[in-house]
Order: sequence, then structure tokens, then C-alpha cells
Amino acid sequence: MDQPTNNDLSFEEALQQLEAIVEKLESGEASLEESLALFERGMGLAKLCEDKLNRAATKIQELTVSADGTLTVREASWLEESDDGTA
Repeated sequence: MDQPTNNDLSFEEALQQLEAIVEKLESGEASLEESLALFERGMGLAKLCEDKLNRAATKIQELTVSADGTLTVREASWLEESDDGTA
């Protein structure tokens, strides 16, 4: 069965395939060779999902209104958190 390349997948399709791979790996039914191939495919899909989320995050902005009514567009505040979850 031919699988589409990562570039052809939407985020939702990649996530669905990744979930199916995780289920199959967790079931323990795959051979070692198949497990390795599934793992490699899963890593590629995980990277694709991360890249797509990062690209989407850079597009998200907040519109804020100051006390004097001035509108300001800035990066969404929840995106300003550091990797450890702190602002």
C-alpha cells in the first residue's frame, strides 16, 4: 500500500496516521522489522505535526485594546510562554 508523502498530508491526516501507528506498536503484534518501520514513520509524522503546529502558532495574534481605546496586534500571550511552561 502506497502511503502519501508527509508533504501531502494535512495535520489531521498525519495525526490520525500517527495515532494508528501508536496503537499498532502498543498492541505488540508487529514484528521487530515492522515495528522499526512503524517507529520511523511515526517519528516523521510527529515532526510533520510539530512543524505544522509551529507554523500555525506564528500566525496567531491577539488584538488588544488599551485604556485609551488604541488597538494593538501582538503575538498571542499563551505563545509567549517558555518551554518549561512559565511566562
